[in-house]
Amino acid sequence: MSDSRINMNNVEDVSNSLNSKTLKVCVVGIGRIGLPTALSFAKSGLETIGVDINEHLVQNINNGKFPLKDEPGYNKIFDEVIRDKKFTATTDIENAVPKSDLILLSLPTPMDENNVPDYSALRNVAIKLSEILSPNSLVIVESTIEPGFIEDDMISLISTSGRLKINENFFIGVCPENANPGEILHDFTNLPRLVGGINENITKIIKSIYNFVFSVELVEMPNCKTANAVKLTTNVFRDINIAFISELSLMFEKLGIDTNVVLEAAKKKYNFQVHYPGSGVGGPCLPINSYQFLNTAKRTGSNLSIIESGRKINEHMPEHVIKLTLDAFEECNKSVQGTTILILGVSYKPNVKDIQLTPAEIIIKKFQELGANIRIYDPYFKTNDVFGIKCEENLDDVFTNVNATIIVTGHDEFKKYEISKFSQTINKILIDTRGIIEPTSAKDANLVFRGLGRGQ
Repeated sequence: MSDSRINMNNVEDVSNSLNSKTLKVCVVGIGRIGLPTALSFAKSGLETIGVDINEHLVQNINNGKFPLKDEPGYNKIFDEVIRDKKFTATTDIENAVPKSDLILLSLPTPMDENNVPDYSALRNVAIKLSEILSPNSLVIVESTIEPGFIEDDMISLISTSGRLKINENFFIGVCPENANPGEILHDFTNLPRLVGGINENITKIIKSIYNFVFSVELVEMPNCKTANAVKLTTNVFRDINIAFISELSLMFEKLGIDTNVVLEAAKKKYNFQVHYPGSGVGGPCLPINSYQFLNTAKRTGSNLSIIESGRKINEHMPEHVIKLTLDAFEECNKSVQGTTILILGVSYKPNVKDIQLTPAEIIIKKFQELGANIRIYDPYFKTNDVFGIKCEENLDDVFTNVNATIIVTGHDEFKKYEISKFSQTINKILIDTRGIIEPTSAKDANLVFRGLGRGQ
């Protein structure tokens, strides 16, 4: 990368650098979202470097090995930008950042053991930026953060060394990522994005940059905190509505009502947005986003009782799966202790290789505490060790050697299974937490069946 400097507060400078493709981009954090982001910038013709602390990841990328096999379409983009030398990766942030004009932060914001959002990665990088960021650079935070984090934390941290002052020689804004794992290319090319800057000029500059890279609608926000509030609102809306449907499904079970039938009819109404019950809500977004809002509420002396209740319901669902399973074993006059249970799917959502906050972990650990042996099959984790268990490579001989099967993740592969597969288990117990199996089919196959929310 060259050392030519661009004033990232100057609309004309930025526009000229985009058109000439001389703007230098550094993406800090090249994981699930950060890598596709970096590849998108590189594909637009902008020289891009990715920074990550994961040495193995960086080495694989520089050796031409694409790490996100479950992200359709990006393997071709990866090959193209690596071939054209538009994208490289490094662990050396101190070398990459000073040579760059635009710094994108795509860093994790997990929860700690007390369900408090952990912003240490962002904070540590911000302090590092205070030492190495070149004057007149622009920092854009794509990570999902609480409203006010930019204004109350990031700006002061980047100013720590005393060499940088906001709106004088460094600038900051946000463009929260908006993509679902497994569908990132589709979402990056179709879903609108929010942009917000520390001032109106920076907002317009950020919009111009993302317009150059992405062909999607960009919605200008009045400031950073409003943009982050919108991002959290949309995700927490989903978390709450999943909780609503899950809670209804528990009642429908007792009433003998099939939740799937209810939802299929309900979604015909123009203003009903369908959500489905399940074994719980996991992943790097929804649970964390709800706790981010709850943390904001605590910090501001506010009350978000609906979000709090929604979290309690969603976190209860793995326990309900345990209850359904124990009930099925009781029907067979058998204790769960000493039995072998097959878990189908450990990913937190269908068709991705990701176990962050997956409800499968809770279910597995609970059964282990009850004395059951666990076998795991997940098409995205074949031969991998997950939660201390070596996953099965194929299912040919597995069904006949287990007492029960629990469908935890609704991978497409599982939807193709003949019902006869599940009849091969020793006690013919099948627990479906994702609405894949029709109760009538299970009955016809003489299965001891429990479907979450299916009204049996």
